[in-house]
Amino acid sequence: MSLAQAGAQAGALADSGDERALSRLRAQWEDELEGAARSRDYRERAVAYRAIGQFRFRQKLELLRRGLEDEAPACRGSALLSLELLARDHPGDVNGVRPLLHALVNSDPNAAVRRLAVIALRHGSPQRDSIVLLSGIGDDDDQERELRAAAKKVAAELTQKARGR
Repeated sequence: MSLAQAGAQAGALADSGDERALSRLRAQWEDELEGAARSRDYRERAVAYRAIGQFRFRQKLELLRRGLEDEAPACRGSALLSLELLARDHPGDVNGVRPLLHALVNSDPNAAVRRLAVIALRHGSPQRDSIVLLSGIGDDDDQERELRAAAKKVAAELTQKARGR
């Protein structure tokens, strides 16, 4: 079984709530995941960063942060997918890397990475700086249509969340 296959299996176990089996799978694949995240091949790193979320590997948040700063867009995207997945139940994960997410939203050269960073911000606490940033992008006609739409939607969700406090 490959790391990608183990990640898919871990995701299924996490979704079904089988924490014991997920824990065993984490222990079995931890070293492989660490090694893949340090690989010279961006494809192996991307699989590793994606697997962190699939395994619900909260102990690997620092490794995931390195993925957000990786030179390869595929790695940054995989790390963002994992962050989004982990942050659904733990907004602090997004809050801990908020400045990095803002930088990705503002200036990443890859449009897909920018959209994924916007989506990841959805799960953080509704801080004014994020809402202002996303609203500005949503109103900027120079930005691509999909990015503007995602930014407007997440800004509205965060604004609603802030009012509901």
